[in-house]
Amino acid sequence: MSTSTAPTTPPQSAASEHGDEQRRSGLRALLATVGGQNLSLIGALALVVALFGSLNSNFLSWANIQVIAEAATISGLLAVVQTVVIICGALDISVGSQAGLASVVSAMVFTSTGANPFAGMGAAIALGSLIGLFNGVVIVYGRVNPTIATLAGLAAYKGVAQLVSNGSAQGYVLNDPVFIFLSRGSIAGLPVMVWLLIVVAAAIHVLLKYTDIGRNIYAIGGNDTAARLAGINLNKYLISAYALSGMVAALAGILLTARTGSGQPVSGSEGLELQSITAAALGGCALKGGKGGIGGTLLAVALLGALSNGLTVQGINAFWQNVAQGGLLVAAVVIQQRRSGERAVGLPA
Repeated sequence: MSTSTAPTTPPQSAASEHGDEQRRSGLRALLATVGGQNLSLIGALALVVALFGSLNSNFLSWANIQVIAEAATISGLLAVVQTVVIICGALDISVGSQAGLASVVSAMVFTSTGANPFAGMGAAIALGSLIGLFNGVVIVYGRVNPTIATLAGLAAYKGVAQLVSNGSAQGYVLNDPVFIFLSRGSIAGLPVMVWLLIVVAAAIHVLLKYTDIGRNIYAIGGNDTAARLAGINLNKYLISAYALSGMVAALAGILLTARTGSGQPVSGSEGLELQSITAAALGGCALKGGKGGIGGTLLAVALLGALSNGLTVQGINAFWQNVAQGGLLVAAVVIQQRRSGERAVGLPA
């Protein structure tokens, strides 16, 4: 009588399979921690840096990296706060105009108070908070679509900035040590402007990820009906999100004043709203709300900053930067739609 035995796996083969499984587990853990969207952005950023670094050695110099970081700070601040608004399921198209108006006010109050930088900054922050609060009230209690309300704000706040400044730059702040410190100072080798972005981004990241307020913001954007039934005050959160947006836009306006040396009603703030929305969308924010994060937005800001600087260093027409931003925004939305599995408008299911 013969007995048959089941084939056994060679020890080396079993060890190899175990190693493969460990590598797959490690990859899954990495994806879960960093996120597929963020890994894609890191890859794209590495590609852009490698491309422009090979074309021009100065692109990778520390001086140019600082230039990229400083240039991206203002748009980065607006992108970070735009992320909060979008997660709520809304949009703020007026952030660029708010920054321009805050820039003018900070410089004009600075001049009118005998060169008091804190008076100028305080007035700008207060005005930005009130503008954001006004946007939120109009949207909530006026029942106006956020896109329409802030599109109106885009035109209105730009117009107010031009009216109070007669359409020209106001004041001169680069004789003031506080504004000089903001524009040219550095801490631990990093520009002060970059540190401000890091602090604001870190604070909002903690708010979104580790507090009940953040969880409620995601809940509102994900399903506002369910959030309302759960007892979340949607009106309070939406108005607060816009007030925060106005406050951070005013901070961006102050940095714009410090960087250019005067209050700028339009120059420097033109197109910032597009940059902020593009960065948030590229960073993984679902434009319908409920999804997104500060880490992805900052990576997208770095990508856009590197791309813009690289094109400038290569002497490519600046108008192509707008084309690139528009194309990236469309690409980000298309990818979101494909991932969500929603039916495309006008096409069969």
